[in-house]
Amino acid sequence: AGMKFFLQYVGCFFAFFSAGFLITSTWTDCWMVNADDSLEVSTKCRGLWWECVTNVFDGIQTCDEYDSIYAEHPVKLVLTRAMMITADILSGFGFLFLVLGLDCVKFLPDEPLIKLRICLVSGVMLLIAGLPGITGSVWYAVDVYVERSSLLFHNVFLGIQYKFGWSCWLGMAGSLGCFLSGSLLTCCMYLFRETSSGRLHSAYSLRKGYSSAATVVTNVHLPTSQTATSKMYAVDTRV
Repeated sequence: AGMKFFLQYVGCFFAFFSAGFLITSTWTDCWMVNADDSLEVSTKCRGLWWECVTNVFDGIQTCDEYDSIYAEHPVKLVLTRAMMITADILSGFGFLFLVLGLDCVKFLPDEPLIKLRICLVSGVMLLIAGLPGITGSVWYAVDVYVERSSLLFHNVFLGIQYKFGWSCWLGMAGSLGCFLSGSLLTCCMYLFRETSSGRLHSAYSLRKGYSSAATVVTNVHLPTSQTATSKMYAVDTRV
């Protein structure tokens, strides 16, 4: 029981921070960083929804939002948005289900197997959430690297230094956390489910055996037929 509680809390810890990292990375503006010139006068952060330019000397930041979502955008941007939003939704619901499945939460206290199944469902959701999260983050990072390498390959120097932003790193970390917490919940909790099912089955069989033995003992002590003397005594008693 102690190991089960420990695994639940570890999975909840990773699920909480993983969902927070994914949501933060989706709605922040620093997926790609580039310095506009070699003097590093300003730094531009490009996100999934807007771009922000920060002056290095005075720290003044100016942000420009992208056009409407119905406007034409690069395929990389549209697919990354879709995958990250999907990862946010799945990881969020996975964390909420995991909270309901914790033994310390007073939800279905008399149904331990149902609570274990809830933990298993949350683990599966977290595993699925990690897939679009890591795909979108790594794909965006690879595209940034390819864009930088193509400029260097063609000897094009524009004074721009492309780097991975902290939002991209958060997306990767959140996705890996989803994989870790989902693996803990699905693999380890499945073993506890099998153990709990075996215990309940053994208890039911033992209880059934006791009830059968009691019935046999009762039937042994019951007389099969009444003698003539007992019938007469019964009649005299009623009279």
